[in-house]
Amino acid sequence: MREILGRRRRLLSQRSDGRPELIGAALTYATKWQWPVLPGVAADPQGHSRCSCPDPDCTVPGAHPFDPGLLAATTDERMVRWWWGNRPTAPIVLATGGHAPCAVSLPALPAARALKALDQMGMRLGPVVASPARWAILVKPYSMEQLGELLYAKDFVPGSLRFHSEGGYLALPPSETGQGEIRWERAPLPGSASPWVPDVEAVVDAVVEALTRTGVSAPEF
Repeated sequence: MREILGRRRRLLSQRSDGRPELIGAALTYATKWQWPVLPGVAADPQGHSRCSCPDPDCTVPGAHPFDPGLLAATTDERMVRWWWGNRPTAPIVLATGGHAPCAVSLPALPAARALKALDQMGMRLGPVVASPARWAILVKPYSMEQLGELLYAKDFVPGSLRFHSEGGYLALPPSETGQGEIRWERAPLPGSASPWVPDVEAVVDAVVEALTRTGVSAPEF
């Protein structure tokens, strides 16, 4: 009996250390915006820049799904409450594509300069997710075939651009990962039923033009 009570106290302590804004954000994404989400694997507590998944060379520590896998992503309120009730500090991972937005990401410094150039060009952007290393511009869902045609038609595309399309994923605010804090560089408008996002073609065209115009050479990471 003493052992059982001890386990319960430890479990309650772990849950009380969780961040209520995480489950609140996860519920907003899933139930209000209908974005399928699932908990990400946590960063390694022994080394925050490392991942607790089995891959010692993980390139997105703490910012990807592991158990459950990506296909388990859901908009079901009960499932979201159960996941974050049991893993209250788990990062929130969006399964991109389908009815959810996709994203185009690039390293933080070129991204900041590109966004400034896009503002000067009058380009309308939706939400932008930021980590210390990379920023991701949310866009309308696109397929790999559509992306292939888009990139094929271009003379130059920075190699550091990454595309989070159907079957991909992206950590969402206010997650804490091995990459650092995930935040909104440009937050969705308050009270929006579902945030507006631009077409991927417009974003890629504008980002490439902005990087070229500002003379920014986006590094390969």
